Amino acid sequence: MTEKQPEETKPKINRFHSSWQNMMRITTIRIVVQTVIFVLFLSFVLLTTFANLDRFPGLRLWVSKVLEIDPLVSIATAITTHTVYKGLLWSLVILIPTFFLGRFFCNWVCPYGSLHHFVGWLFRKLSPKQTIQANRYRQIQHIKYYVLIAMLVAALFGTLQIGLLDPICLIYRSLTGAVVPTVNMPTQELFGDYRLHQGAWLIGLILFGLVAMNLVIPRFFCRALCPLGGLLGLLSRFAWWRIQRDPVKCNDCDLCRLHCEGACDPHAQLRLAECLVCFNCIEDCPQGALSFELMPPKEHEVTGPDLPRRRAIFAGITGLLFFPFVRTSGASTRDFSSKVIRPPGTVEELEFLERCIKCDQCIRVCPTNVLQPAWFEAGLEGLWTPLLNFRMGHCQLHCTACGQVCPTGAIQRISVEEKLGLGEFAEQGPIKLGTAHFDTGRCLPYSKNIPCVVCEEVCPTSPKAIHTQREMRLVRDGKKAVVASTDNTVTVSEWPMPGQAVGEPVLFNSGQWKGDETTSYYISVRHADGMTETHAVTGNDVDTLMIEGRFARRPEPGSPVALQMEFKVPKIDTNLCTGCGLCERECPVVGDRRAVYVTAEGETRSQDYPQRDRNRSVRLIKTAATSRRGDEPRG
Repeated sequence: MTEKQPEETKPKINRFHSSWQNMMRITTIRIVVQTVIFVLFLSFVLLTTFANLDRFPGLRLWVSKVLEIDPLVSIATAITTHTVYKGLLWSLVILIPTFFLGRFFCNWVCPYGSLHHFVGWLFRKLSPKQTIQANRYRQIQHIKYYVLIAMLVAALFGTLQIGLLDPICLIYRSLTGAVVPTVNMPTQELFGDYRLHQGAWLIGLILFGLVAMNLVIPRFFCRALCPLGGLLGLLSRFAWWRIQRDPVKCNDCDLCRLHCEGACDPHAQLRLAECLVCFNCIEDCPQGALSFELMPPKEHEVTGPDLPRRRAIFAGITGLLFFPFVRTSGASTRDFSSKVIRPPGTVEELEFLERCIKCDQCIRVCPTNVLQPAWFEAGLEGLWTPLLNFRMGHCQLHCTACGQVCPTGAIQRISVEEKLGLGEFAEQGPIKLGTAHFDTGRCLPYSKNIPCVVCEEVCPTSPKAIHTQREMRLVRDGKKAVVASTDNTVTVSEWPMPGQAVGEPVLFNSGQWKGDETTSYYISVRHADGMTETHAVTGNDVDTLMIEGRFARRPEPGSPVALQMEFKVPKIDTNLCTGCGLCERECPVVGDRRAVYVTAEGETRSQDYPQRDRNRSVRLIKTAATSRRGDEPRG
């Protein structure tokens, strides 16, 4: 049995006491800053709606700022596109202080890091000895550097995948695709239907799993997986102000590891690339052996991550191979899925994949829920990029909000006039997202002779892209025989079956053939001399049809009568259709597929590319006689 240590010699951690002096501690200030920035970020997420942007246009300048200050997004998009989108210059706000203070962003600014910090503090209850052991440095902390290397090498070849694990993109996608809709579910009676997002279960499961890992390894994502943390860790080697340990004062009590957020070994040689500048170790040290100093000697620190060179090279090879592996599937070129319909203002597909960071902020702002995070419609390369699903909603005619919030220019900022082809854009015409088509085997007028003009009624273009034509068709069992007639009526029976002299009596419902606004009924009588005359039906009783006007010649008994219907059949003018999807959304034929559906064929975003593997505009019709290579059109 060990001897009990005297009370007065026990080291005490005097943090978060209720005195004014303790309230002004640097760690208290850090927590306040973390809380304010997280609440501000959450406010931007909740405010990113079409109604708010329409009501307060100034919000458009601010809702994307958290994404725009992400230096990894800026660097990666600059590598893929060889340009820097002007909004991403805000990332210098983070890069410049990093050269002075180190990896402060991760523990002072990053909302995803703050979430992990809070969950770990709230749910991880261990003894001090267990906590110190959990906060030891692990080799898995190298993984984030391998992820960073692989993604940057892939970016060199034009495939931008940094958004899969970038913390700002990840938390925004998680809130948009899973968290906010889940919170809204109980309030749908007050605020209307909550949003539906395909793959929400996976997005939510990834968020929950990464956050839950804090109970096993403190700040697991920040330490092991975060590529932004890896980038800032590499840049931290140039920091001027760093933590310095005085080995004379240090008595190796290890209490500095008790609340260390980065597992940076402040009790030994400080791992500068892992230090999150939380200042916990300085306040926890009972001997005052740790301090934050300007340009301290480097003999007490490990400046950069000690990555095995061969593993770093292998990570680069992984990123190198990712590009040909995903492109050879053809999902973004030759085998392009017609379901991949991008938002208005989107650049051509290959350029889009160079710019889209999968933050899904455009999905959040969409007022109709039509924008959805992609699964594998665009291949692995297009995972979680935005596409339009017209079973969920439609693209509003006067909405360009998605381009207003895109931080990288993957969706260009366009005006309503440009989208609709008005004013100075009249010559180039409206932006086409795709083209609507009919499935005649499912369409009610085509396949079942059931009148339906819903698609024409809801078509928002002017003039309407969906119009109707009247067609005459024989109704089911419409061949009848004359029993008797007057000048404006004819009594009929069923047409005799083979071997019958007289057909069976008919049994109509009263007013069955009167017709309405969409459908009219006619009878066509063939006289004995072969002449025919046709009249509109105005009504009927059990077996007699009343006609409009008078017969030129009374039909004789036994003469054949054809009972026909004239009704509206929808047609699509592809020159006017913009692919907004409202017809598909409102089509009354439900099930696995609507009777009218929109595909990406006819889109205008790819019309300037002559290659057949990239051009999906109406120019395909004009360039059908291209060479086999598809590089130049003939003639």
